[in-house]
Amino acid sequence: MMPVWSSLSLKFVFIAFVAVSVGLWLGAAAGWATVSLGLALLYGVHVYNLMRLQRWLKAPNADDLPDPWGMWGTVFAEAYRALRQESRKRDQVNRELELFTQAAQALPDGIAMLDSGDQLLWCNDTAAAHLGLQPGRDYGLRLTNIVRVPRLASFLQSGVADETLDYRPAHHSGQLLSLKAIPFSDGRKLLVSFDITKIERADTTRRDFIANVSHELRTPLTVIHGFLEHMSGTTVMPAQQARRHIALMVQQSDRMLKLVDDLLMLSRLEGSDTPQREERVDMHALLHALAEDARALSAGGHNIDVAVDEGAAISGSMDELRSAFGNLASNAVRYTPRSTQISQGARVTLTWRVDEQNRGVFSVTDTGIGIAAEHIPRLTERFYRVDRGRSRETGGTGLGLAIVKHVLLRHQATLEIQSEPGVGSEFRIVFPAWRSVVDAPAAQADAA
Repeated sequence: MMPVWSSLSLKFVFIAFVAVSVGLWLGAAAGWATVSLGLALLYGVHVYNLMRLQRWLKAPNADDLPDPWGMWGTVFAEAYRALRQESRKRDQVNRELELFTQAAQALPDGIAMLDSGDQLLWCNDTAAAHLGLQPGRDYGLRLTNIVRVPRLASFLQSGVADETLDYRPAHHSGQLLSLKAIPFSDGRKLLVSFDITKIERADTTRRDFIANVSHELRTPLTVIHGFLEHMSGTTVMPAQQARRHIALMVQQSDRMLKLVDDLLMLSRLEGSDTPQREERVDMHALLHALAEDARALSAGGHNIDVAVDEGAAISGSMDELRSAFGNLASNAVRYTPRSTQISQGARVTLTWRVDEQNRGVFSVTDTGIGIAAEHIPRLTERFYRVDRGRSRETGGTGLGLAIVKHVLLRHQATLEIQSEPGVGSEFRIVFPAWRSVVDAPAAQADAA
């Protein structure tokens, strides 16, 4: 396109040429009149196009772009090109802003942006849930007037980046949040909220665990220490009394050893997500061995039955599975009252089968005292006992089902519990199908 100055110069030259020609033909007065008329006409054209440009700029639209000739065509084209570039830049900024907003929404922590006066500029959905905010409605309001948290105002004004403020929101009981204010440009702040409920719960579990272990160890140690102190202060003690004291000390020391062994076992299981050694576990042999251990523990007070699908085994750790299965079997014996008439009373059944989905299923069924439904979700917690007095009487450490849980996690298995007070319980372990191992003879027989 022709530059504006060139187009304008040509117009002036054309007007001057026409005026001179008219002046030479009709006289000087006619020439000057022609110049005046030409300039007025040129001025009118420019004013008209300026008005069109002003009207178009109020609502720029490519479909309604004026299409004048000459220099104004260049002006309109340049204006449209500039507006189009500006529109592209604006769209790009909007896309980047939308991407930033989506990224902030995807963060697991809450983020709220405050101005220098602690007024809310923006927050993600997590921050809104943590602080009880309503995005949009609360924008522009002072945060301390919306969120009632003790010390929040002084915390925001302190300006210490490493300081945190913990509080429990009234609208969400049981949740513990930690706030951190990060200052940035011109006195603005990012208020970040972290949900530390699980951390607090883990810390509480750790403290309870230490307290429970200390209590469990203190009881047998007190018994042993008391007897030893009594024996050391007595010069002569009847043999029968001495034997009774020694027997009690042996019993309590066995209890401590069992507790320490379970603690070491639990610690080892928690240290890894997979069994240390994978091997073929013969379920027929394992269940019959567990049944013999259960009979020894029962001392004739229970009827111990075994039902095993022949020709199937499982891939896993023999030691870990024996520990887990043994804990369930011994619990069934301990919590099933002894019967003088076996046919009418106490019965424990150990079962191994392969279901229709080729999953291995181990179950222990008893006719014991049963468990109320509200206790079942917490049975695998360390030292959780439905009846503490009865648990100590039966010799349990309170860690058996916690060990079972971790063994099953390492074997990708699940624990299912069904129980009814006064009727009995069934503890069922379901292994994934890929852990099932079918023996070669059985497979050949099936093929035949």
